Amino acid sequence: MNTPARPLPQPLRHLVLVLGDQLDAASSAFDGFDAAHDAVWMAEVAEESTHVWSSQPRTALFLAAMRHFAAGLSARGWALHYTRLDDAANTGTLAAELARAVQALRPQALVLTAPGDWRVLQALRGQARALGVPLELRDDRHFFATVRDFAAHAKGRKSLRMEFFYRDMRRRHRVLMEGEDGDQPAGGQWNFDADNRHSFDPRTGPPPVPAPRRFAPDALTQGVIALVRRRFATHPGALDDFDWPLTREQALAALDDFITHRLADFGRWQDALWPAQPWLWHSRLSAALNLKLLHPREVVAAAEAAWRAGRVPLASAEGFIRQILGWREYVRGIYWTQMPGYADANALDAQTPLPAFFWHGDTDMACLRDALAQTLRLGYSHHIQRLMVIGLYALLLGVRPKQISDWFLAVYVDAVEWVELPNVMGMGQFADGGVMASKPYIASGKYIERMSAGRFCATCRFDPAQRTGERACPYTTLYWDFLMRHEALLAANPRTVMQVKNLSRVDEAERQAIRTQTQALREAVA
Repeated sequence: MNTPARPLPQPLRHLVLVLGDQLDAASSAFDGFDAAHDAVWMAEVAEESTHVWSSQPRTALFLAAMRHFAAGLSARGWALHYTRLDDAANTGTLAAELARAVQALRPQALVLTAPGDWRVLQALRGQARALGVPLELRDDRHFFATVRDFAAHAKGRKSLRMEFFYRDMRRRHRVLMEGEDGDQPAGGQWNFDADNRHSFDPRTGPPPVPAPRRFAPDALTQGVIALVRRRFATHPGALDDFDWPLTREQALAALDDFITHRLADFGRWQDALWPAQPWLWHSRLSAALNLKLLHPREVVAAAEAAWRAGRVPLASAEGFIRQILGWREYVRGIYWTQMPGYADANALDAQTPLPAFFWHGDTDMACLRDALAQTLRLGYSHHIQRLMVIGLYALLLGVRPKQISDWFLAVYVDAVEWVELPNVMGMGQFADGGVMASKPYIASGKYIERMSAGRFCATCRFDPAQRTGERACPYTTLYWDFLMRHEALLAANPRTVMQVKNLSRVDEAERQAIRTQTQALREAVA
């Protein structure tokens, strides 16, 4: 174990537990912290990289950010009990490391801001009970709404749709509101989706876009990268391009960079795809938000201030704010009101194993190959790549939801379970049967062709217009097979009934050909 920056208080009143995604010195766990009587506990454990096969970028991000945060606590002169991954006595699990610390330090009580992960909460609660030491659990103030707020909003409603929750949040927190009483949405409407779904000109591609600010690894981070390469050499991903913000100061700089240089055009191009263009106008702030290096209130306030100052259009500000104030808060509410059963949901009875190429990206589908290669290299892809390229393929193929969910949790640097699980199980795979989304988000290869201005399809051996035959796009084949397999469910849904009606033009011979080709696609990736 590392030597504390100052002697640990004896007797020790509170041992404040800080998890890898709670890197905020103003969090509720530190309320009332007394450096003369309290200490901080942090632990790096292999379990957090092996309970799913965590990618090298994801592991490096968490470890490097934790070590930078710990250095900041030590600089304050706070007593810190920190276990490194490479400490010889490290037991490898969070619960066991807590037990070791409690037995050594004998705190009167443990203090913890509520974790974002059901598994971690159960493990720490169980260990505290077993050790006979009180555990004080405090609200996570890193959100606009508490889970109790969300539950109150959901009470009595037939469905838990994000749009209504988002409007309620806008009103409650006076964000993008106008009118004499401040009760009307800015611009006279709640969202501007119609203005935010453009694709690029196929002849010229994306307009010039300022590259996001990079943060070159310092000596501490370089040490983490070396450790991860050595300790997790068989894990997926690469670290050559690792340049994420890892401190509060870097996160604020990244926020300013986005607001200044890319927010203005974010709305217009947020759903667009283009080969070998990972960032485009996206913020690259989700990892910093989920590590708690940024507070969503300051992110939303910065975007709204830019609009009110006339520096960005309302459609861009609203589209971005909806992702933070609406979607991010909403998925957290879904997670904590639906767990633990939500993790095993499989409403569509999807049973196909996750294709092995998801771990290396070697596939003939140009759009999917690009998204997977980028994800494994950077630990990142934007929301349309995740939902309508990677997630769509898994949904149409019928991949077991738990397997694709575990993959998403493993590979993305911003993945923590409270945000990842609902996005994948609910939005991406419709595994919850409609708790989150009002319909399965399905499309053929023509959608990807449209959103990428045909750029992927032009270099792909598959044709999105064909559903059977040697050149048939797997997305298109699988789309029609999905319609047939779930025809009754989709026909009963007003939002998908028109898609099902198109099946009436497909005769039985072609239906059988689609089924046969689908079976061949499944066998090819088994």
